[in-house]
Amino acid sequence: MTTDQDSSEKLRAEIIADARRRGEEIVIRARQEAEVILTRAATEADRVRQELLGQARAEADRRSALILATVPVETGRMRAEHVEALLESVHKEVSQRLLDHEGFDYREAVIALATHAIRQMAGDTFVVKLTDSDKTYLDEGLVEEIGHRVGRPVSISISYEQDISGGGVVVEDGEDRQVWDNSLLTRLERMWPELRRQLAVQANLVPQKRVTGDVP
Repeated sequence: MTTDQDSSEKLRAEIIADARRRGEEIVIRARQEAEVILTRAATEADRVRQELLGQARAEADRRSALILATVPVETGRMRAEHVEALLESVHKEVSQRLLDHEGFDYREAVIALATHAIRQMAGDTFVVKLTDSDKTYLDEGLVEEIGHRVGRPVSISISYEQDISGGGVVVEDGEDRQVWDNSLLTRLERMWPELRRQLAVQANLVPQKRVTGDVP
């Protein structure tokens, strides 16, 4: 005959067994949910990683494109600086040779410069101003030679000035209304833009362009 005590023990055992089963079920469900969460987290992490890698690659491509785009610009800038330095060295060399009267007949140059200036000016009376040091280079026949080449009747006188430097001539008319500065360095500066273009073209430093017109 079953006693009340035996019934209580049996009920307690069933309750404990049921609780154990429920606990195991809860643990199993928790593990399953944890696996699902971990799988989702791994998938999301991989997606984020791929997205970040894609962004990094796109940024790297963008920066590479920017760098490559600057190469022609930088190359052009360096070439332009190199060309400018070469032309500047030529300008300095030419200026010094003009000052030294090197490589050309200075007397002939003075006659040609004076003739050119007078031909561009109105009137028939002119003063050809030369640097004071030209007295040692030029002779008395200078006036006659200039007048002969002008090609029209003119009256010419020579004046040696201390404030004219570098050689060449400055021509004024008899009424001091016209002045033509054909001193060597001044004339070089007037002609230099076209001269530097021709030098650059002939040396294949810049593309050739068709230019018309005379340089005085």
